[in-house]
Amino acid sequence: MAARLAPFARRLKPAYPRPGRTGLRRWLPSWRQWLGAFALSIGLSGSLLAIAYAATDIPQNLNTYATQQDNVYFWSDGTPMARTGWVRRQAMPLKDIPEDVRSAVLAAENESFYSDPGISARGLARALVKTVGQGDTQGGSTITQQYVKNVYLTQNRSVTRKFTEAMIALKLDNKMSKDKILEGYLNTSWFGRGTYGLQRASQAYYGKDVSRLNASEGAFLASLLKGAGLYDPTLSKANHQRAVERWTWILDRMVKTGKLSATDRAKYTKFPEPIKQSGSYDTGKQTDYLVQLATQYAKKAGHISDRDFDLGGYQIYTTFDRKRETALTDAVTKARKQAKKDDPANAKAAHYGAASIADDGQVLAVYGGPDHRKQGYNESNATTVPAGSAFLPFVYAAALENGVHKTREGAATPVTPETPYNGDDGVPVSTPEGPYWDRGGKKVAAHNEGNRNYGQISLRSALAQNVNTPFMQLGMDAGLDKVRETAEASGLLPSSIGPQVPGMSLGAATPSAIRMASAYATFADGTHYEPYSVRRITRNGSRVRLDMPAPHRAMRAEVARQVTEALADSFRIGHPGAAPLSVKVAGKRGATLDDKAAWYAGSNDSVSTAVVLYRIDLTKSLEPLPLKGIAGAPVADVPYGIWSGAMSPLR
Repeated sequence: MAARLAPFARRLKPAYPRPGRTGLRRWLPSWRQWLGAFALSIGLSGSLLAIAYAATDIPQNLNTYATQQDNVYFWSDGTPMARTGWVRRQAMPLKDIPEDVRSAVLAAENESFYSDPGISARGLARALVKTVGQGDTQGGSTITQQYVKNVYLTQNRSVTRKFTEAMIALKLDNKMSKDKILEGYLNTSWFGRGTYGLQRASQAYYGKDVSRLNASEGAFLASLLKGAGLYDPTLSKANHQRAVERWTWILDRMVKTGKLSATDRAKYTKFPEPIKQSGSYDTGKQTDYLVQLATQYAKKAGHISDRDFDLGGYQIYTTFDRKRETALTDAVTKARKQAKKDDPANAKAAHYGAASIADDGQVLAVYGGPDHRKQGYNESNATTVPAGSAFLPFVYAAALENGVHKTREGAATPVTPETPYNGDDGVPVSTPEGPYWDRGGKKVAAHNEGNRNYGQISLRSALAQNVNTPFMQLGMDAGLDKVRETAEASGLLPSSIGPQVPGMSLGAATPSAIRMASAYATFADGTHYEPYSVRRITRNGSRVRLDMPAPHRAMRAEVARQVTEALADSFRIGHPGAAPLSVKVAGKRGATLDDKAAWYAGSNDSVSTAVVLYRIDLTKSLEPLPLKGIAGAPVADVPYGIWSGAMSPLR
């Protein structure tokens, strides 16, 4: 057989170099040879594609982009607290999505959708070139390919993924109707603001169901498919300009493709401004603040990106105690109502921040404001007003821990709670070299409330009776650097301490209620834990690694005990009979001499609570205003009333 076929094989063998030709022409293939090589390459490519097509199966499982969930938050007792996110998906049937909205998406993304085979050869080639070149891969995919990427594949930019996407798209186009593909695409695409799918996007940007959208609103939502972070007009002026240009182009494109009449197009001359992004929390007036704190902590400590968090599926187990949260909220609400009744004019600008924190750092309760929907910022976490005399315990602790220096040289002299200091009003602050002068050439002096004189007084008594003058001098003697170091080690943020001048000892620092409660909790035994609001995170049953705060020694246990004893004296002096003598309740009011802040901070039964009351008219300025009596008389009656309500029963 081989002998018979040999002559035919020799005849088919191309003569090369070509006979009868000279020079370079002998080495150039003939047109028949070129044509044969081209046909062979087409045949091989086609065979490889056919094999790849046959070997590619449509995956049985959808990926997380198509099975996103909401995030669930739990109270400390394990009961559900809130569910958040737009990801409680409502997959809308295609028939419920207005045709003009569908047409806007097709005009923006793939006008030949109903006639193409599921892929675009030109777009695919362009995308592959850009992928290899590490460029932008968008624009090279049909709607079918984008749907495949959304529900079956990952978002990585590789040639392999792009090729797999094309093969699955071809097969899907043959097995699924175009309407079903379009429906799936519209229900799984990312539109920003934590939303996937047109229904949730419509609610997020226009506050209504997708069935109520018109062509103009649909054109805007279609523009988001190109990149929500670039086209949400509420994020920046540049975004707004891009969104308007893209919206205009899509509407014009709809006219060109015959999906929108020129008459209807003429109706849409004004850009359909979406609503500003509302909080993604649909939980309750006060619970929103808890969700906000827990979300921030969960993302940071759990190393979770915004995009992954928006995909949902997380179970966030918080530290918030439902009973304590209710008690704290009720106490502040009662104070608010009373203030509005007694002094409605000044009460309008009143702000109340409060937080309860356990000795081990768990945030048990916060009061962030009257309503998160009306006031987005959290008053319990705001560093707005000075601590005033509520800061004195940190000066006291710094001196007990480090001793004092009356001279520039030599060892520090120990200080005890019974060490006497001058408690008279207006005593000039001194240094080893003499009086401390301010930049205006005046001696710096401290003042007591009511300009009262106390004479020689022990440090423990001075703290218990809220006497300022000994502590400004004590801060200088212990060293302002040591005072700052002690305050920061106890939990106050460095950014809130302020300049290192004598006035720092009298509470120039502006801590939040959360940080003040956390710092007072350190006086339990001298160990500080950073405040945290999430104790565990899981996602679909799997534990998420969470960075938990580690304890550190802020001061000796003996020093913490001495501070607590002085604070217990302060509580007994200020509120005799409020708690049995056998109970270790410690607390201190705080005030500023300019009457712009009133505090109460203290502990009971391993929990510390801090309450702050101040006035700011946000419509005019961020500058604190005088309290003008709304804190009660004496100064801290209202903050103490809130504190005692949150800590009740004091037993």
